[in-house]
Amino acid sequence: MRKYVKFTLLLLFTAFLFWFFGRGLDWAEVRQSLRRADLFYIGVATSIICLGYLLRAIRWKVLLQPITDSSLRELFATTTVGFTAIFLIGRMGEIVRPMWLPMRDRRVRPSAAVVTLGLERIFDFAALVFLFSINLLWFVPQPGREEEFLYVEVAGALMLAGVVGGFVSLFIFQRISGRVISWFERVSDRRWVPGRIRKIFLSLLRQLASALGILRDWREFLWVTFWTLALWFAISIPTWLVLLAFDLPFTFSDSLFIMGFATVSSVVPTPGGAAGAFHAATGASLLFLKNDIPTETAAAVALVMHLVYFAPAIVFGLYYFFHGDISVERFRSLLSSENAEREIETDSPDFVPES
Repeated sequence: MRKYVKFTLLLLFTAFLFWFFGRGLDWAEVRQSLRRADLFYIGVATSIICLGYLLRAIRWKVLLQPITDSSLRELFATTTVGFTAIFLIGRMGEIVRPMWLPMRDRRVRPSAAVVTLGLERIFDFAALVFLFSINLLWFVPQPGREEEFLYVEVAGALMLAGVVGGFVSLFIFQRISGRVISWFERVSDRRWVPGRIRKIFLSLLRQLASALGILRDWREFLWVTFWTLALWFAISIPTWLVLLAFDLPFTFSDSLFIMGFATVSSVVPTPGGAAGAFHAATGASLLFLKNDIPTETAAAVALVMHLVYFAPAIVFGLYYFFHGDISVERFRSLLSSENAEREIETDSPDFVPES
């Protein structure tokens, strides 16, 4: 019942965001803007986004390599199924990817999938902040927006410093992971600490220490960095192509700025791939850069960009879902946090971290 209430509240929040996004718009003008869009640019953008899902799968394989071998085909299928779940039910669908993959590829344990997806998010955030911050070095704000842009520059510098600090912390943890895990084993061996929670937490720590083996091997680290940057270029280029489809006077540098706002808004846990929040943030970023753009055109761009970002995953994800051997009941159970806990709890990794 609690899950249904939460989902209902998220739907209501989505409806509010859509109202906020669409208030005052002349929807006849929005439709006219959509009709004027160049379908060639949109088609090329969609194709590159499809490539982006393959790049995600390749990077995930590299992240899993220090722990276990894995199938690129199953990684690609799991990635698209996971993003389909995120689109349909919101960020609650994140749990599908680490639960789906171990059922398709028995070599991958649930906890290994969880921690490598956590590393994926760290690398994604680092790449996004890096591109956003570097872009600010030569970014020219619109006249009259210099003071507002100064706050954006400060926020970008702080995020970049946070990313550097985060990687330093991960590097230190990897070097002393054996001692850290042993300490947690001793400290958590108390009556008042639930055994189930202790076992799950220690399992995740062990797998995290193993996954961070990429920080010991500079080749693996460079490969992960390379695939991450390739992935974000495979997102930024379609962003620019969508802008070109509407014949808007934006540069590639502008598209990086817009992509940053669109991506950050996509973490809002509303169904439909952060529906409403994505559209509002993307439209606002367009108007922030060029306030002479018609609001209806900005709204049309946001609608198309959302479809370009998410629609390919839905097509692939539904294909793999209906052509797989996992039942609908099993798929529904994947969305349960209790089920995820049981899967990780029964995980018994044989990894022993270095001291």
